[in-house]
Amino acid sequence: MTWNVRIGINPLSWMNDDLPSLGGNTLLETALSEGREIGYEGFELGNKFPKDGPGLKAKLDEFNLACVSGWYSGFLATGTVADEIERCQAHMRKLQYNGARVVVYGECADTIQGQIDTPVSRRPRFASEALWQAYAERLNAFGEHLLTTYGIKLAYHHHMGAYVESPADVDKLMELTDPGKVFLLFDTGHAYFGGAADPVALLKKHVKRVVHVHCKDVRAPVIARARNDGWSFLNGVLNGTFTVPGDGALDYEAVLATLKEAGYEGWLVVEAEQDPAVAPSYDYAKKGYDTLRGIVDRLSQVA
Repeated sequence: MTWNVRIGINPLSWMNDDLPSLGGNTLLETALSEGREIGYEGFELGNKFPKDGPGLKAKLDEFNLACVSGWYSGFLATGTVADEIERCQAHMRKLQYNGARVVVYGECADTIQGQIDTPVSRRPRFASEALWQAYAERLNAFGEHLLTTYGIKLAYHHHMGAYVESPADVDKLMELTDPGKVFLLFDTGHAYFGGAADPVALLKKHVKRVVHVHCKDVRAPVIARARNDGWSFLNGVLNGTFTVPGDGALDYEAVLATLKEAGYEGWLVVEAEQDPAVAPSYDYAKKGYDTLRGIVDRLSQVA
């Protein structure tokens, strides 16, 4: 029985938005042509993609690629729903024009994920239950707006250095938000780095809310050093905390089996921040694709 998932990739394997020096001279066309040659069906967006809907579609069409989704920097932890609704218009219209069904919502209020000299342990936290509840209510309102206005689901990205990082944070977010308005982007690498010794256990708790998946693997010894030595998120990236599926410590057979059993039918997106000078883009993108493709094909043969 064929499992109806698609395998995409984020351009981080070739170029990095947070650390522009990594792959900064790599052309977008290089990433798109190599990704298509490897077998990927679509790309998530990065800062080198066209900013308008028709321009983006034309560029992706050149390489017979789909628009998987795109990161959206939200500020609902401290801002208002009205401001977010106004700010998001161009991005959501671009995604809508290109047929994307989800948006990657990254909470960027007070985040330290882009501060190379700030230890990840200094991330922001909600100081009270009331602040958590108010945040959830704003997310519910914004998620409802995205669904009704653009037909796009808010896929919340738990992320190192931000308000929602640990398994307990993910549990809290899912408890307080409306399951019909706020959905979950499950990121295997951030789950592990955030404290989930077994990301599959966390996934199983919330798999019915998952509408998007970022597939990154982890180098467990490097993450242990990052925690013990107080590295920033970006220093962790530079030192190799993350890699592609099949090159690290995570059990992707179990991850994908959990998704299939739950009826997940979205994108599986290889997204592994690395220095392409150390981890050559094509080779690692191919390893990630081959790993996921092999598992998906095996699972498709299981009734």
